[in-house]
Amino acid sequence: MSEARTKAGLARAASHALGRAAAAKRSAAIAVAARLIRERTDAIVAANARDMERSRKAGMPAPLLDRLMLDAKRLDGIASSLEEISRQDDPLGCVSWGRTLDSGVRVERVSVPMGVVAMIYEARPNVTADAFGLCVRSGNACVLKGGSAARESCLALVACCRDALVEVGLPADAVQYVDDDVEHTQTSELVHATGLVDVLIPRGGASLIRYCVENATVPVIETGTGNCHIYLHRDANVEKTVNIVVNAKCSRPGVCNAAESLLVDACAAEKLLPPVLCALHAHGVELVGDELSRRVAAETQVPMGVATEDDWGREYLDLKMSVKCVEDVVQAIEHVNRYGTGHSEAIVSDSYEACEAFLAGVDAAVVYANASTRSTDGGVFGLGGEIGISTQKLHARGPMGASALTTTKYVVRGDGQVR
Repeated sequence: MSEARTKAGLARAASHALGRAAAAKRSAAIAVAARLIRERTDAIVAANARDMERSRKAGMPAPLLDRLMLDAKRLDGIASSLEEISRQDDPLGCVSWGRTLDSGVRVERVSVPMGVVAMIYEARPNVTADAFGLCVRSGNACVLKGGSAARESCLALVACCRDALVEVGLPADAVQYVDDDVEHTQTSELVHATGLVDVLIPRGGASLIRYCVENATVPVIETGTGNCHIYLHRDANVEKTVNIVVNAKCSRPGVCNAAESLLVDACAAEKLLPPVLCALHAHGVELVGDELSRRVAAETQVPMGVATEDDWGREYLDLKMSVKCVEDVVQAIEHVNRYGTGHSEAIVSDSYEACEAFLAGVDAAVVYANASTRSTDGGVFGLGGEIGISTQKLHARGPMGASALTTTKYVVRGDGQVR
């Protein structure tokens, strides 16, 4: 049997004890993991440094290196996120519906764990801790397969998680880490682990997500790519516009909630674009745009290339942005719904009517009025971290916390009734 299936089987066996464990014990395990991460900071940073060195030599782009990097500050943030998860209300045993039938039978719909959650992700070692915390909080075992670029970082974090489970008397096998080879055979095994894995959640680029969605025989929750837009309505405040766009594009360009596309009302392009383009250029952003955007850029003496059809739908994950002028909020909504990935979309405007039209008309997991798309994050939303940001509509949508990793069962209590 393959490594992936063997470890999924171990997780399946451990999932029963974890799902039955008291909420206090599961909370304790998460808190202990946070403590161990803090205690082992130097060792984890050293492991991450080896990952970073290999990735630099392999030519990994700077934004992806930033996503891979762990230092004492980031590890403290990871530990704090785990501590927040440990303090959350238990998502299990919640009654979402109930009634007593005419026969006297009592029926209740109650939240229960999924069972075994598999995560396939790229060079994002923080996902290891987030997945552990949210899975244990929701009573699920987890099988983790991180990218090879983050192997040593992930293994160091997994060791903290497994040791935490043992310390509180829960099975270490409830957390498994699967290595892979250059042919990605273990990835293939994991997506086909029917009967061992209850749900698969991929986190990464478009090719990884597409592979999982198209090939998996186990249920998949799609955490989509982020071609996020900022739309500048004609009534946008200039200062607010600059701050939001620069934050959304430049603060961390390699993450899925970074803005990739800028839309602006054509009638306000000469007022709104110059300060925004100058600010983006100062931050080293490469710009491509349509004819009107390029004319305004030339007048502002900011370089801008010609945008192609491919640019409108592209997730750059880099300091690059497309710019397009639209007629009004209706055309902006049409453009976003055509080229967006259903992740996070924002409008900047002082017009209440325009904002409400955009919020109602855009089909995305998260829609914003006068705020940066960078806020789409489980921790920022108060979920204590996230297992992913779902861009599909079944089961869960948007940042997924512990409650999104539960399902339901009907509990029926009677006193001898028959039908």
